[in-house]
This record gives sequence, C-alpha cells and structure tokens, in this order.
Amino acid sequence: MQSETSVNKLINETSPYLLQHATNPVNWYPWNAAAIQLARQQDKPILLSIGYSACHWCHVMMHESFEDPEVATTMNRLFINIKVDKEERPDLDKIYQTTYQLLMGRAGGWPLTMFLSPDTLLPYFGGTYFPKDSMPEMDMTNFQTLLYRLNDVYYHSKEKIKQQEAHTLAILQAVHQPRASSEMPLAESLRQEAETIMSQEFDPEYGGFGSEAKFPNCPSLDFLLRSQQPLMRHIALTTLNNMAHGGIYDQLAGGFFRYTVDQKWQIPHFEKMLYDNAQLLSLYAYAYKLTDNLFYKQIALETGTWLTTTMQGPTGGFYAAMDADSEQQEGLYYLWDLKDIKKSLTATEFSSINKFYQLDLRWVNKAPK
Repeated sequence: MQSETSVNKLINETSPYLLQHATNPVNWYPWNAAAIQLARQQDKPILLSIGYSACHWCHVMMHESFEDPEVATTMNRLFINIKVDKEERPDLDKIYQTTYQLLMGRAGGWPLTMFLSPDTLLPYFGGTYFPKDSMPEMDMTNFQTLLYRLNDVYYHSKEKIKQQEAHTLAILQAVHQPRASSEMPLAESLRQEAETIMSQEFDPEYGGFGSEAKFPNCPSLDFLLRSQQPLMRHIALTTLNNMAHGGIYDQLAGGFFRYTVDQKWQIPHFEKMLYDNAQLLSLYAYAYKLTDNLFYKQIALETGTWLTTTMQGPTGGFYAAMDADSEQQEGLYYLWDLKDIKKSLTATEFSSINKFYQLDLRWVNKAPK
C-alpha cells in the first residue's frame, strides 16, 4: 500500500485527470521543459501516458499498474514518466495519436502509452492499455516485462530507432505539408471517394460502419446527412435510427454513451462525452429538419435536456464528460436488478417488456448461486 502522504509532481496541477494520479507511487511529471530536460540529462527514455478523467481503461491501468509499488519502482528506475490530460493538451494528443497510427498501423485510443526518445520526442514503440498480468489469449505480455524490453531496446537499438524516427518524421512532414492549390484534388472527386468508402463500410442491418465495436462517428454522419445522394442520406438516417433505439442511447435519462462493444449498438461503454452529445444533438435536429420525423425531434430534445440539466454546472459552464465507473466498476450506476425493475413498472408494463427481453429467465441464469 502506498503512503497516504505520498505525492508526485502532479499534485500542483489543475487537471482532474492529472490529480487522479498525483498520489500514485509512480514519479509522474507533467509535460514541461524540466521533465524533458531531465530525461535528456539522464539519457532515459520517456514513458508518455495520455488519457482523461472519465476514461474507463485509464482507470483500470491506474489501479492495476500505476498504483502497484513494484510496477512503479520499475517505471521510476527505467523511465522518465510523463502524464498528459488529452482534454488539457489536445495538441499533444493529436500528435501522438497520429504517430501511433503511423508506427503501429492501427487506430489509437486511451490510455495512449508511448515510449519516446528524449532527444527527438518521437516514439519508438506505443500502445494503448497494457495489462499488469499477461493475457495470452490477446497476445499481450505483462506490463513489467514490456517495460524491461523497451528500456533495453532504447539502449541497444539506437541506430534502428534513428532510422525509424527519420521515416516517421518524413511521413508527418509530408502529411502536414501545404500544397499549392493547383495540386489539390478536386472537391467533387474527394466527395465521391468518401461516399464510396463509407457505403462499402456501411452495415445495412444495424447502421454504422464495420461489424465490431461501433462509435457514432459524428463528422461522417453529418457529411452523409448533408449529401444530395439519397443513398448517403439513407446510410445516415439508418444509423441514427438504430442508435436511438439501441443501448448506446440512455433510454431513461437521455444522452448518448461513448460507443458500444457490439455491432448492434446494444452494449454500451458507459462514459458520456460532452462533445459527442453536442454533435449528436445537432445531427438529430438536422434529421428532423430534413424529414419532419418527430422521433428525431424527440431524441434531440431529450439530449438537449440531459445536457442542460446533468452536464451544465452551477455557474453555467459544462462538464466535459460523465465517468463510466462507479465504485471502480464500469456501468454500476446504470445496473438494475429484477426487484427494482418490477417496483418501477406496473404488472402490465413488466409483462410486456418481459415478453421481449425475457428478464425473468435472464435473471435466473445470471444471478449468483
């Protein structure tokens, strides 16, 4: 157990996320010149961890690894450890999410865990959530073993790291290099290409894109909703319909959860983000304007009510997110047992719902013995 008085260099920060880690036994630094200079003076690689206060897997990694004295000792000995709140420094988050995608060839997420060379601040390895204990079924080694390996890579593969960094930097510069207007692709060809890709990725049965975990992907839906092509609008409206009828939408309180872990929009990851809901409010309002369908109006109004009653603070500002965890359990706040459901509904209402969801049967099968 860590000492109650043990604090690190995050203790004087104002970010809620950084303050969550201020009593970790990890010797965390905020992102600043002093931490970077220390890493360069000691020739130590930097372990950069980026997250935000409502992030479930950020909490999991904190409880598993960052609060563990043995793991913390290893981190402190082998790395200079820097914590960043993505909501406080979206610029850094964008840079390292992009480099992660270039380096690892897949989409990133949070927590983002990057291992940097101190001189260039470019990553030589990265990941998202790393488990404290090995997970062979997911081909994930334990975090401490990974720390030793990546520390060894830094000191014994510097030439290879330099070559990789030069390649990464060249791609980043090419991506962000402004082009003359004569070299810019025509807007119409870009639009057509985007529509083709989205129509290929579209799930015609449940809406959304892909066949696994699903996010709202609001900018894409906005693009499709404003298209003059009937098929494109169909894709957007099908997605909005399925989301509003699914578990990603809080059917009681209003507002949308971050994403679902399944294809059907049924099983949510329970955090709610302000920026997601602000965009979805706009989308459902625009869908109502296009179609005169009162269902879209209802969802827009319920989302707006949730935003102004739950997410607005007493001084008029808005909270950035609602945490997925209650009492260190994801979604516990939203859990109903059979007794609570029956108490809240009339016998007729429960009978109707039970025919569809088979709540009695599910409770018998899943209740503790």
